[in-house]
Amino acid sequence: MKILVACEESQAVCKAFRELGHEAYSCDIEPCSGGHPEWHIQDDVLAHLNDGWDMIIAHPPCTYLSNAGACRLYPQKGKIDNARYEKGIEAKRFFMSILNSNCSKIAIENPVSSKVFEMPPHTQEIQPHMFGHPYTKKTRLWLKGLPELIPTNPVNPIGPYIPSGTGRKIKEKYGAAKRGNDSKNRSKTFPGIAAAMAKQWG
Repeated sequence: MKILVACEESQAVCKAFRELGHEAYSCDIEPCSGGHPEWHIQDDVLAHLNDGWDMIIAHPPCTYLSNAGACRLYPQKGKIDNARYEKGIEAKRFFMSILNSNCSKIAIENPVSSKVFEMPPHTQEIQPHMFGHPYTKKTRLWLKGLPELIPTNPVNPIGPYIPSGTGRKIKEKYGAAKRGNDSKNRSKTFPGIAAAMAKQWG
C-alpha cells in the first residue's frame, strides 16, 4: 500500500510500515529525525492529502487542542484566552481537513481535547501499556475504514509517561518525556504502537 504518515518527523510509523514492504512516507514541515530522508516529504501535509494514498495516518499538532493546556486556555476561572482559543480552532480545522480527506482508510491520533472545541467523537482510546510500554499516556484514535487496534503486549504501568504539574516526588516512575520544551519527545509514537498499526492495518 501507499501510505502517508502525516505530521511525523520521527518516522516511527513510517519505518514500521516500510519494514513490512509498504510504500510509506512521513510528512512534516520539519526535517525528519528517523534517518530516512528519502522517505520524508518536508512540506505542509495539506498540499499532499490528494496524492492518491491508500491510507493516511496522522498525528496533527495538539498543543492548543489538548485538555492538558486547559489552564492556559482558561487563565482565570470562567474567562477564556481568546487568542489561544482561536489557535485551537485553527488546529481543529487542520485536524478536520485530514479526517475529511478523500482516502478510504484514515487514522488520526490525538490526546484528550478540551470540550470547548467540540471535536468529533473518537473511535478508540489506547495506552502505551497496552503495547508493551509500562506507562500511561491516554491517546484517542479517530478511525475511518480501519478496525480498532488490538493490544499486542499488555503490561502493568509503573506511572505516567509525562509528568503532571501536581508536584509528585517519585520522578523515577515517569517515562523519558519531560515537561516544558520537550514536545518532540512527548509526541513521538511508541514503537509498540507503531508496530501494531503496521501489522494490523497493513
